[in-house]
Amino acid sequence: MEMQSVGEAFIRPGQLLIDRSALSATARWTQAVSEADGVCVVHLAPGVDPCELTAELRGQGLRASPNHVLRGQPLFFGGPASRPFPAPPISYKPGRTRSEVTVGLLDTGIAKHPWWLGTDWYGQVGPEEADASEGQQAGHGTFLAGLLTRSAPGAALRVGRVLDGDGIGDEASIVRALHRLREHPPQVLNLSFGGHTFDDRPPPLLADAIAGLTDTVTVACAGNTASDRLFWPGALPSVVGVAALDAAQAGRAPYSGYGTWVDACARGDWLTSSYLDTEDFGGFAAWSGTSFATALVAGTIADAARNEPAKEVVRRLLDGEGTRQIPDLGVLIPSSL
Repeated sequence: MEMQSVGEAFIRPGQLLIDRSALSATARWTQAVSEADGVCVVHLAPGVDPCELTAELRGQGLRASPNHVLRGQPLFFGGPASRPFPAPPISYKPGRTRSEVTVGLLDTGIAKHPWWLGTDWYGQVGPEEADASEGQQAGHGTFLAGLLTRSAPGAALRVGRVLDGDGIGDEASIVRALHRLREHPPQVLNLSFGGHTFDDRPPPLLADAIAGLTDTVTVACAGNTASDRLFWPGALPSVVGVAALDAAQAGRAPYSGYGTWVDACARGDWLTSSYLDTEDFGGFAAWSGTSFATALVAGTIADAARNEPAKEVVRRLLDGEGTRQIPDLGVLIPSSL
């Protein structure tokens, strides 16, 4: 995927995201437009800077953004948050627990695995949602699915593939996937990806798409940035932003993002879950990152949502008495996984 770095943010060069209300305002800079699922991608004429044009359009009160590139978390640097490691099988058998809760999982897709073969929801996963088999983050979605399955037994997953095998996607494809979820919205939505924006302001079309899922609790990672810089969509006020704790659940994992905008934290280090069945891996792996802390929090919310609305669960978890608050990491959500 072609991308350009702008102030430690990444964008698709020459592309602008707008809604229909801004089409006429961008006409003189437009070379072509593609419109689908609630968002217009404007392909700009050569030499037009999408960041400068975004600032001009926002000054007119219009919804606009460069097409930011968003990435799965773990990122591509050394250490435990960079790659999966082979792990022995986990002695887990899906029980007969039934839940009416659906968890949305937008990621790299999902691979066949014994933990969900035969379930109703996996029978609805099409070939276009199959997990990537090659790339630095191939198996990322499958790993997340296992954490969600074990944290919320009996819940159904609704899988959408928005990231490639290297964990890379863009804002346009993610906004479109979010719009498609509106017809049958999940109670909980797991977004284990994100990125910075060119101006550190919230990306408006992504924010609008998430806000459009009015009854859905969206949970997103704080990023493997080791900084307090705002990381989107996790930093959106309507989203539960999740940081990663170390394996002892005693303190912040050194790679995790943090800040007053983070709402919750969970273990992110050396978790073991489902993975691809390949020459090097037998369907299981150990991996670390804020991606996986996010799935533990999303799974905890989904499990509790069997008995009360997911929005009420979040209010109780984040604002309830007796919860442990960790400065710049939010509420501790313990996990036994």
